[in-house]
Amino acid sequence: MNAAVISLLVLAVMAANLPFLIERPLLVLPLRSARKSFWWRLLELVILYFVIGFVARLLEQKLEPLQHQHWEFYTVTASMFAVLAFPGFIWRYLWR
Repeated sequence: MNAAVISLLVLAVMAANLPFLIERPLLVLPLRSARKSFWWRLLELVILYFVIGFVARLLEQKLEPLQHQHWEFYTVTASMFAVLAFPGFIWRYLWR
């Protein structure tokens, strides 16, 4: 179980920083302008939050019975995902 949690955290850190490291919209589409806008990056961050949530849900389903979550859980996990994206944001907008 510890390996699953650690691998999920590593995957979440990588996914949270991907929108700030890759210049292609939705990580695969060709870029029409010189730079990807902040709104594209924010949309990718939201999409990747749901992808990581789905992966976490699959891992939980394999390890133990699913627990019903309320809105507070999703608020906290979205905030944590935004905090995990902070290094990529700093590198993209403040450091360069």
